[in-house]
Amino acid sequence: MGSIDCYLQHPVWLAPMAGVTDKAFRTICLRHGAGLTYSEMVSAAGLHYGGSRTAELFEPAPEERHIAIQLFGSDPALMAEAAATVERALDGRLAFIDVNMGCPVRKVAGKGEGSALMKTPDLAARIVSRMVETVSVPVTAKIRSGWETGEVTAPAFARTLEDAGASLVAVHGRSARQMYRGVADWDVIAQVKDAVSIPVVGSGDVFSREDVGRMFATCGVDAVMVARGSRGNPWIFGPAAPTQIERVDTMREHFELFCTFFGTEHLSPLRSQLAWYVKGVPGAAEVRKALSEACEVRDFERIFDEGERRAR
Repeated sequence: MGSIDCYLQHPVWLAPMAGVTDKAFRTICLRHGAGLTYSEMVSAAGLHYGGSRTAELFEPAPEERHIAIQLFGSDPALMAEAAATVERALDGRLAFIDVNMGCPVRKVAGKGEGSALMKTPDLAARIVSRMVETVSVPVTAKIRSGWETGEVTAPAFARTLEDAGASLVAVHGRSARQMYRGVADWDVIAQVKDAVSIPVVGSGDVFSREDVGRMFATCGVDAVMVARGSRGNPWIFGPAAPTQIERVDTMREHFELFCTFFGTEHLSPLRSQLAWYVKGVPGAAEVRKALSEACEVRDFERIFDEGERRAR
């Protein structure tokens, strides 16, 4: 089995986010200093039944020398099969395989997958154990503080996963019931760090470089995973805030990468992704309106040209 230590040398990582962490977005974050990128979560069942869209989710971008792939499912055999499929496809570019035990959305957790696995620790352990037996790369897991709000099961659950062979555990400091509401409990992350001997990654309410530093200092984690705080803000992985012209240039860069990877026929996913870049910026409402109406390449280019004119 490979080692996870080399990835901990650059310990601020881009979290897996469904509908967000595609090849274009991951490339932008890498260029701004992300130490490691994760795919969107990939369905083990989708891989088993040969969905072409499923396979596209874990295809690395050209600049991704290594990538972590997150799988979700609840059948140990299917999860192991999916892990083997991913390992064969990515060969030496696969950093490790992560098991999603944190997604709280109903269509995932309602089927006993994602965060629902925290209610079935024996099954979760069997999934990890079977995958560890099947692949040569490290197997990790991303979990939450617990299923119910106020019920902290993460430390014991993490120990169970460690005993099953997990090489690392990432902890989001909210319960599954909380979804993304309220405030992340970083104390739970520190408790998990104290409970296990494998590396621990902290996640939840990391929206600035200052938050990154505070999580390292207060939780003692080995790495910090940035999720929503990276949307429209790849500068969170680097030392400096952007100028207005840098912000517009990065929007254009993101757009061009998306077109290169996915073509120009279906540009609608870019509307929300590009709108994140102007949050809190003067004139943001006008830009968001223009983006919501953009349909063709020339519509987006007009927005970037106008943004550059204003920034200069």
